[in-house]
Amino acid sequence: MKKKEFDINAKRILIFLGVTFGITYLYEIGVVGRLLHSGNKEIQAVGQLLVAMAMFIPAIGVVITRLITKEGFADSWIRPNLKGNVKYYLFAWFGPVALTILGAVIYFLIYPNNLTFNMEYLASVYKANGLTMEASQLRNMIAGQTVVAILMAPILNAITCFGEEWGWRGYLLPKMSERFKIIPMLLINGVIWGLWHAPLTILGHNYGLGYADYPYLGIFAMCLFCIVMGTIFSYVTLKTKSCLPAVIAHGSINGFASIAVYFTKDGGNPFIGPAPTGVIGGIAFILTAIVVAILLMREEKRNKGNVIINA
Repeated sequence: MKKKEFDINAKRILIFLGVTFGITYLYEIGVVGRLLHSGNKEIQAVGQLLVAMAMFIPAIGVVITRLITKEGFADSWIRPNLKGNVKYYLFAWFGPVALTILGAVIYFLIYPNNLTFNMEYLASVYKANGLTMEASQLRNMIAGQTVVAILMAPILNAITCFGEEWGWRGYLLPKMSERFKIIPMLLINGVIWGLWHAPLTILGHNYGLGYADYPYLGIFAMCLFCIVMGTIFSYVTLKTKSCLPAVIAHGSINGFASIAVYFTKDGGNPFIGPAPTGVIGGIAFILTAIVVAILLMREEKRNKGNVIINA
């Protein structure tokens, strides 16, 4: 890459990150945080709904950056590029489900006493909200939710997940690939994504509140989680030159991640499992991320240092 192109690339990365982080932090701290700490249940419920809206901000960052730098939208990494790549779409759709189940199985093998089919934890959640439900009702409900999550979650979550993935994988990742080797690129991209979540992590999203070393442990754990998930999402993105498989994978994990928690007596531990945010619940994702990182390194070597895969 020529020096001028290198400088333009750096400028676009910095503008994108500045816009995306600036809007996100102002929105989540100034709006969402105030609502969640209002002390009013109705207002807090609105705050919870507005959390999902933050997922659109990276896409807004892409649009603003492309307009400011006059980059245009010709190469936006949003074409499906299905020819020869259907296997990556299938992996994106069903892979997160299989990996989540595998991680949950490993968790319950290690902690068998926390496995229950009487749905005690889920029943307690409903009871706290003034609802009493029988175990049979809860099992039927979760069975239906599981089917919907497997078959429909990528579609139902597509719009919000596109907001994130067009930013992190469809824009930032290709730009970073022009400056970094594959491993530092994956690590830096994951850390950036994790730090972007920091305000929500501080507000209790994913890891709750009041744990040891709050909120630093939660922010650190979120960065690790984003490195792992980001590596898998980056793999399907680079192999297809499209962020759409990452959108599907993101939607799949968002829809299925909490299923195993409902079969615990105490809700599990977000740092351990059975949810994939935990080190045991996420073990299958961790191993998969290592494997695909190795595959990308080999591809990079075959392409003589070029990490962009020719789809």
